Amino acid sequence: MVVLRREIGDVLRDARQRQGRTLREVSSAARVSLGYLSEVERGQKEASSELLASICEALDVPMSLVLREVSDRIAIAEGLAIPDTIPADFVAGLLARGGDWRDGVERSDLQPVG
Repeated sequence: MVVLRREIGDVLRDARQRQGRTLREVSSAARVSLGYLSEVERGQKEASSELLASICEALDVPMSLVLREVSDRIAIAEGLAIPDTIPADFVAGLLARGGDWRDGVERSDLQPVG
């Protein structure tokens, strides 16, 4: 069974590790205890929307991209094939970028979904 909190935690941990940052660095920037962030990343605690926003801001990753990745992982686990509306290399570049994710991204580059 897919557990939403585990998928969210995995995506957050992957983003943090791709940036080469420690739990301590991100927890400090997000203003959340290191232990709590660790539990969120391991899927043991359910992050509130406010906490998730704070962690995403600390990682400098848009919450929409985190939730998109979570959604894609759940769809795969459910056996669904969902076509991408944003190229995977574009998303990977945004998630891996250490600076401001908005650098070099124009609103016209982002296409509406649906």
